[in-house]
Amino acid sequence: MTPLVFATVAVAGGVGAGARYLLDVAIRHRTGESFPWGILVVNLSGALVLGILSRLPADEAWRWIVGTGLLGGYTTFSAVAVATALFAEEGRTRTATVYAVASFAGSVVAALVGIGIGSLL
Repeated sequence: MTPLVFATVAVAGGVGAGARYLLDVAIRHRTGESFPWGILVVNLSGALVLGILSRLPADEAWRWIVGTGLLGGYTTFSAVAVATALFAEEGRTRTATVYAVASFAGSVVAALVGIGIGSLL
């Protein structure tokens, strides 16, 4: 990886994190705080796009910049883990279970759909 690609990956990560924040805030504004819909949407859409990217004919630098940088900054597993743990701690075990399963299984399904779409492009 060249220094330019490395720097671009870092910048793309910041852009992805900013996009995650803006989308999460916008969704929370509409849906409220009782369930982390924003982070769920972020992670599902990120898995979909990464699945598409995995099948596109792109050079290695492009994959690093978009896949690792942009989408790595955009998606977040740690937020899912913390929200799930907090739901469980609050006694909201059903919500914790639904969120954990929806996040993980939904992301796998979204990635598979993305892989399928990417294979068609």
